[in-house]
Amino acid sequence: MLLDDELPGLSYLKLLCEQIPELEVIKVFNDPEAFLREISGLNFDLCILDIEMPGINGIQVASLLKDKPVIFTTAYKKYATDAFDLDAIDYVVKPVALERLQKAVQKAVQRRVQENKTRKYVNLNTDKGNMMIFFDQIVYIKTSEIDSRDKTTLLENGIVLQIKNITFEKLISILPQDEFCRINKKELIALSKVLYSSNDQITTNIFFHSEKPMALSLGEAYRTEFMNKLNR
Repeated sequence: MLLDDELPGLSYLKLLCEQIPELEVIKVFNDPEAFLREISGLNFDLCILDIEMPGINGIQVASLLKDKPVIFTTAYKKYATDAFDLDAIDYVVKPVALERLQKAVQKAVQRRVQENKTRKYVNLNTDKGNMMIFFDQIVYIKTSEIDSRDKTTLLENGIVLQIKNITFEKLISILPQDEFCRINKKELIALSKVLYSSNDQITTNIFFHSEKPMALSLGEAYRTEFMNKLNR
């Protein structure tokens, strides 16, 4: 999520973010009050925002985001202490350079990785509403046959959810890296559910509306990562 009251700066920041593979710009705002009015309906992992803005400044906005990580961009160094008191990911002085922004984003990625090592659940928007989903309950995820932007998710207790508007890249960044693996363009599996595998097929211990265990294809592009994770 991007927030900057100056439109030229906001457009430039969006352009930079679109060049960083780890980022997906969900929405941009040039009005902090409009941003706060919509915050309850927005699903995002990182906010990059200016500090000096009319009405309510970026420090105040960040304090209202609770557990959402933030990267501040500003032309003024005087706010650095306030920013880090809020446990900001980074403080980037304008004019923002791509390399400097990339470094800040990498810090955010590393923090997410560390959090995922200890975190046991995630809150996601599903067809059943916003849900707390525990990682150890997730069995299998595939691209929805109804809407490719959604992901059909099978849980240990047999419940099937549609996680709304999420990419596999985003899911991989959320899930514990050593417990899940993408196995082809359309499927992802919990490694604990693998019985055995061949060069191009995985046999699982998942019985989903069938007396036979679920068999899944192993894509060539995903084979090396899958085998490395399986053999750890």
